Amino acid sequence: MTLVQLKYIVTIAETGTISEAAKQLYIAQPSLTAAVKELESELGITIFRRTNKGVLLSAEGEEFLGYARQVIEQTNLIEERYLGTGQVKHQFCVSTQHYSFAVEAFVELLRQYGGEEYDFRIRETQTYELIDDVAKLRSEVGVLYLNQFNETVLRRVLQEKGLKFTQLFVAKPHVFVGVDNPLAQKKVVSLEDLAPYPRLSYEQGEHNSFYYSEEILSTLESKKDIMVSDRATLFNLLIGLNGYTICSGVINEELNGKNIVAIPLDVDDYMEIGYIIHSKAGTGKFGNLYIEALKRYASAER
Repeated sequence: MTLVQLKYIVTIAETGTISEAAKQLYIAQPSLTAAVKELESELGITIFRRTNKGVLLSAEGEEFLGYARQVIEQTNLIEERYLGTGQVKHQFCVSTQHYSFAVEAFVELLRQYGGEEYDFRIRETQTYELIDDVAKLRSEVGVLYLNQFNETVLRRVLQEKGLKFTQLFVAKPHVFVGVDNPLAQKKVVSLEDLAPYPRLSYEQGEHNSFYYSEEILSTLESKKDIMVSDRATLFNLLIGLNGYTICSGVINEELNGKNIVAIPLDVDDYMEIGYIIHSKAGTGKFGNLYIEALKRYASAER
């Protein structure tokens, strides 16, 4: 296995076809195909599955691609630092539940270390997809919460997938409401106070188990339920429909505006918010820098 072969795999995955990858790599298509087959034979896995429209990564290939990208990124950093080569296009990806502090940390990382060229990605996504992203090394870091309801199930899933959870901070439950919602004037709200209002939650797709819910107390009955997939829609509905969502209470006025307020919820529960990484692969330079930024914003929330 060589660094050149790893670069071949990454380029094929990005382009989706052997022919286009060969053009970008300035090599003959038969030579590229032979290099891939040689690597697959050496490793004893199938990285790509051939189709009429191109190639698709196999499950083994997705995992291998994550490792390959990390090796290439580290090699680029070494070459940039010690060989005096020009600045490379840095790459980094994080997957997270819908937390403003995770976005703030991402913004800080880009401002300080993005450089002239970069390919940085942040995925606010469903809980199962978040975990899968980190397990298959599509993302170096994932941000989610545990509590007394979901902890046993999620910790087992994380262990099975070879992932490690580290706590950032523990938050008391809050609700987000619009500033014009009658509840916005209360210092504390109860579950009874919430009963007349629409409950907004993030949908979890195929894995819509209560244990994967982004909101605590998801098993409680509600007469009015609305499921959304993104934060902007949720905030718009909070304001437009006088709805609410149960959350950590962490909000950034600069990023999210002044029309949403957080109010403590009178329940005996908690949200242990933290990050996950792959136990074996660990994190690279930008993963470590992002985690440090997360810790700084987490400290401000305590």
